[in-house]
Amino acid sequence: MTESPSTIEIEGGGAISRAPVQSRAAKRPRRLLTIGHSYCVAVNRRLAHEMAREGGRDWEVTAVAPEFFHGDLRPINTEEIPGELCRLEKVPAFLTGHIHVFFYGLRLREILRERWDIVHCWEEPYIVAGGQVAWWTPRDTPLVFWTGQTISKNYPPPFSMIEKYCIARCAGWTARGENGVAAMLRRGYDRKPHRVMPLGVDLGLFFPARAAREAVRAQLGWTTAGPPVVGFLGRFVEEKGIRTLTTALEQVKTPWCAMFVGGGPLEDYLRSWSARYGERVRIVTDVPHGRVPEYLNAMDIMCAPSETTPAWREVFGRMLVEAFACGVPVIASNSGEIPLVVGDAARIVREGEATELAQAIAEFIEKPALRAEFAARGIERVRTTYAWPIVARRHLEFFDQLLERGAP
Repeated sequence: MTESPSTIEIEGGGAISRAPVQSRAAKRPRRLLTIGHSYCVAVNRRLAHEMAREGGRDWEVTAVAPEFFHGDLRPINTEEIPGELCRLEKVPAFLTGHIHVFFYGLRLREILRERWDIVHCWEEPYIVAGGQVAWWTPRDTPLVFWTGQTISKNYPPPFSMIEKYCIARCAGWTARGENGVAAMLRRGYDRKPHRVMPLGVDLGLFFPARAAREAVRAQLGWTTAGPPVVGFLGRFVEEKGIRTLTTALEQVKTPWCAMFVGGGPLEDYLRSWSARYGERVRIVTDVPHGRVPEYLNAMDIMCAPSETTPAWREVFGRMLVEAFACGVPVIASNSGEIPLVVGDAARIVREGEATELAQAIAEFIEKPALRAEFAARGIERVRTTYAWPIVARRHLEFFDQLLERGAP
């Protein structure tokens, strides 16, 4: 029996503590196939990479990604990762501009016919691609689904039938957060083992970087000696609280600059609103995920004022943990999973309350020591909870448990 080191060194400084892992000596490695359309983005495939690293000799990991996918913000040809530890299989995918009905080509069926110990499907169990994976996975191979849903919804046919089939077929499932688990348990998912599996952060990419901070600010025409920068990162849509944030900024009397990074249907609204503030506001679109850390580092405060709607509430909030990793203090609403994700590492305000948000922004601007305190809390939380090696280990532990209990 061998034992792994008790810490994982992280590029950018620091280390993550972990418990020793006992290797299954003299046994062949378990073969894991993990499938997801989001794997076309290199940063997202970090999960598969870290599962291969954490699995060591005990796990052999293969990731399947579409050759091409229409992303939320830009079209994506599957990105490469230098030194990637998992095997990558690129397969054709069709109708990728329509997430509910997109489907994979026959190459995926060929891959699924290989001998796998477990198949992990990072697709929703009610969409066509999820049903396709369930149908093509051999019946004696355990299948684990992932869901990002946080509200129990009644889907029309054929999506309702796909969901029932996938849940009956799977050996277990995972959700991004506690809200997701609670919502799905009411839909019959309680019959199968399940775990909360949050998104992770690559701490070799997301970390405090003064040089990046200065470079982005210079590019935007700002200096590091200027007013604090209030930032937003994400989709420019109503449910992300864009209008609440702009209303809040209007109420803040202390000097500020604002940077909106992302894209979406409210871009025109933002540009119209920003016209009255001239050089104080910057709207940045078409930023690839690999450059997001640069823009996060240019922020003094990041706001995530998400707002619940009848059909949506914040599922997780990847921007929260990425901001934490970059040492950026966060002000966020209490929508959905946010309070559980951030713990005491962010200032929470009530969703849709522009005046309350404005007061929090003003306090953070006026008190650098308070910003530093929340920045330190965020870094600690992300290093101990959301670093990809930790999240990858949680996945492998769940898969081991399913296999040891004889799933499926």
